Amino acid sequence: MTQNRKPVLEVRELGIDFGGLSAVNDFNMEVYEGEIAGLIGPNGAGKTTVFNMLTKVYQPTRGTILFDGEDTAKKTVVEMNHAGIARTFQNIRLFSGLSVLDNVRTGFHGRVVYSPVAAVLRLPSYRAKEREIEEKSRELLSIFGLEEEADNLASNLPYGAQRRLEIARALATGPKLLLLDEPAAGMNPQETEELMQMIRLVRDHFHTSILLIEHDMKLVMGICERITVLNYGMMLAQGTPEEIQSNPEVIKAYLGE
Repeated sequence: MTQNRKPVLEVRELGIDFGGLSAVNDFNMEVYEGEIAGLIGPNGAGKTTVFNMLTKVYQPTRGTILFDGEDTAKKTVVEMNHAGIARTFQNIRLFSGLSVLDNVRTGFHGRVVYSPVAAVLRLPSYRAKEREIEEKSRELLSIFGLEEEADNLASNLPYGAQRRLEIARALATGPKLLLLDEPAAGMNPQETEELMQMIRLVRDHFHTSILLIEHDMKLVMGICERITVLNYGMMLAQGTPEEIQSNPEVIKAYLGE
């Protein structure tokens, strides 16, 4: 399945301690180019902690994270985003006081550097770049079915549309790897089905690898090529959806069957 693809992300013996207690220990995984991978486990297993280490919200206590073949040791959150990792959050984090369009524009602005003079004086180079950002932002909104909401406040969107907007904003940063933290949380079955289609669209249209945390097993098993199971901060199993579903240890620890 991954034989002819190179890994975008390689994690080796990753671990982190808080107050002398190990939250994650000896964690290993890969995510390959164009892959949709899943990270599952019971509440408190350490899944979001792994995401926080991958994005450098937390600096790991030990282990190695290679992104696109480069060691990410001591990189900051901003540097990881510029390198090509973007994420969404379990609890939606939009700029609720900004318009839908401006939320996406903020993602593009992270990739643009203006000279102070060009920005203050609004020189032609500045105005041209701003027009380009607006065009690209509207294109993204169109892809996610949000073009008619462009001028509305992000806080006024329905829940499912806010999820789509958060993903669109993350994609505006131009990631090679998109981390989705429980994207189906709070969604009804129809919204979850639409989300599955959207995740596939993101992978295919934007040529982005995806790693997602999710409790909705129908979504995970229906969309992920490979799944890693985390339990008590340690890797319990890795494999295809079929292998994970039939793994006795996973069934005992997580699936509850």
